[in-house]
Amino acid sequence: MTLELINHLTQFVSETRRAKFDEVLKYRTKHITIALEDLYQPHNASAVLRSCDIFGIQDIHIIENKNAYTVNKDIAMGSPKWLNLHKYRKQENNSLACIKNLKEKGYRIIATSPNENVCTIDELSIDKPLALFFGTELTGISETVLQEADEFVKIPMYGFTESFNISVSAALCLRTLVEKLHKADFNWHLNNEEMDELMLKWLRNSIRKVDLIEKDFLLRKENSKVKIKE
Repeated sequence: MTLELINHLTQFVSETRRAKFDEVLKYRTKHITIALEDLYQPHNASAVLRSCDIFGIQDIHIIENKNAYTVNKDIAMGSPKWLNLHKYRKQENNSLACIKNLKEKGYRIIATSPNENVCTIDELSIDKPLALFFGTELTGISETVLQEADEFVKIPMYGFTESFNISVSAALCLRTLVEKLHKADFNWHLNNEEMDELMLKWLRNSIRKVDLIEKDFLLRKENSKVKIKE
């Protein structure tokens, strides 16, 4: 059914748009994911989403313990509609809920930290799926993440300032990790089912009045089954 619906909806987008979808899908991955904990500045939150889309990171996990995650549309440049945003806001400790969910799916929890005795981002192994955690603009990642993290990583810095802006940190980390990923000798791509689901999502987000188009498609399909039975 999914493939049939995809083929049907494809006729409502240009050949150029469909070709772009196919090209972007080649580089989409869930091998690396990003977790954002309690970001409160919309421009930072939005810039991270934009970077994730550009570097092909499909899943972003958003933790809202104290701060609601808001997006500045001018900065995000439409990136949220191409991504899968997973929000954690209903638990007493949403950070822990996010970590447990990711660990159950086989992700290593990587906490960004300025401490000296940690590996640098270029030294971080990408052999197994990893979730890179970024904390608030002022205080960094929480004690929960620090306690539950499997590994710690930092970005080399050579000046007086103690840290990068959160959106800059995310972009620098992703640039390094994705470059390594594209050179890896293991399969980091989406599987066929994930690609189909994502293609359908992108088509739906690109077509006006898509609900009516789908409803008409399903109705015609159901009517054709009735006629065959008759």
